[in-house]
Amino acid sequence: MNLAAVNRRNLAGLLAIAVCSLALLCLPSYQYLGTQTGIRERARVVSVDDSSLTLLGLIKFGSQHLEIRMLQGPFKGQVFQAVNELRGQLELDKLFRPGDTVVAVRQEADKPGQDVIVAQDYWRVGWTLLLFGVFCVLLCLFGGWIGAKALFSFVFSCLVIWKLVIPLTLTGWSPVWVIFVSVVIMTGVIMFLVAGWSRCGLTAFAGATGGVLLGLLTSEFFTWIMDINGATMPYSQSLLYAVKVPVRLEKIFAGAVILASSGAVMDLAMDISSGIREVALHNPQLTAEQLVRSGLRMGRNVVGTMTTTLLLAYAGGYLTLLMMFVLEGVHPWYLLNNPLVAAEAVKTLVGSFTLVLVAPLTALIGGHVFARN
Repeated sequence: MNLAAVNRRNLAGLLAIAVCSLALLCLPSYQYLGTQTGIRERARVVSVDDSSLTLLGLIKFGSQHLEIRMLQGPFKGQVFQAVNELRGQLELDKLFRPGDTVVAVRQEADKPGQDVIVAQDYWRVGWTLLLFGVFCVLLCLFGGWIGAKALFSFVFSCLVIWKLVIPLTLTGWSPVWVIFVSVVIMTGVIMFLVAGWSRCGLTAFAGATGGVLLGLLTSEFFTWIMDINGATMPYSQSLLYAVKVPVRLEKIFAGAVILASSGAVMDLAMDISSGIREVALHNPQLTAEQLVRSGLRMGRNVVGTMTTTLLLAYAGGYLTLLMMFVLEGVHPWYLLNNPLVAAEAVKTLVGSFTLVLVAPLTALIGGHVFARN
């Protein structure tokens, strides 16, 4: 296939994924229970007054009074008094300094001049967009057409989660099967976008989908047998009180385990499929059995590092929890009885189990797909 034909095929793939992303973007939004009150605008801290703050141990309580200059909106350039409430929660409290850019929430009062302005949080959108822009440029420069496809699939995956997984789960659909179908959709788009409509893409898609299905069943079983209630996920209790329909946190947890490991599953399936394709290309006389053996050998090497990757990723998220257990002298055997540690153990082991299943499944499919006979 000449270069012009390859470019046309790549461009067609990008246009197809762009259309799918636009279609997701145009889907009706979830009917929210309420709307956030107040007008949110970007502002810069001019001065601070910490005299009302009280230090109790390592935690600060009280009100931090600020002077802020509006950077947008109808009052751009004007200076206002604002307040920042500290409640003794390190994960939520902020201590602002002059020069910080903040999100100012202006609560409009009935009488003019009595508006209440609260400095809600740091303004992080600008730096996030800058980081994403640098990521896009580097990805496209390094990967070329493959990098551009990966970028489009990244955006598509974000839209699938935001426009399908979350709204359907909140409206009462089974979170396990919503997540499974969404993962299958993302897997198909990513595999066929990267590998094209080819035997390589078909092999990777079939292997990843089969592995995800078996992993999902395993996740549900061990979530049930180990009594993981899903409440270890952030804001899970608040979700129970806020959602319109009853939700089962353990089902959301079981689906989230597969969603978290699906990226590694796709990576492994594509690695094995591409490897078998290259082996068959350089030696077309190999039989299906020989190609399967080659795929299994490649899978063993990759699985050995992938499982460690999942372990390190999950352990990094709960490193402070493990430090607290060490300080309290908790025996390692009893760590597994803690619900937080047990939940992370299920995530790590089920994710690794899924990878172990994907490798031989993809090798078996690939060996028969690429064999000439």
